[in-house]
Amino acid sequence: MAKKIVKLTFTGETIKKPLTFQMAKKFDVMPNIRRARVTDKIGEIVLELDGKEENLQKGIKFLEKSGVTVEPVVGDIIE
Repeated sequence: MAKKIVKLTFTGETIKKPLTFQMAKKFDVMPNIRRARVTDKIGEIVLELDGKEENLQKGIKFLEKSGVTVEPVVGDIIE
C-alpha cells in the first residue's frame, strides 16, 4: 500500500461535485481529510490518500481531468 498527501483546489463548478467521493469509489482509494476550507468561490482540501500506487495515480489523474488542481504536500500539515 502507498500513501500520498495532496492539496486539492476546487473552483467554479468543481466545488459542487462529489469528485473526491467518486475518486475513492472508482479507484479504491481511501481518503482521509487532514484540512479543509470551502467558500462559495473556492474549496481547498488537504487529503491523505491510501491505496495501491497505480490506483493513487489513476485517482489523481481523474481529479485533474475533472478540473481540480492537485499539488503534492511535503512535510507535516498539522499546525
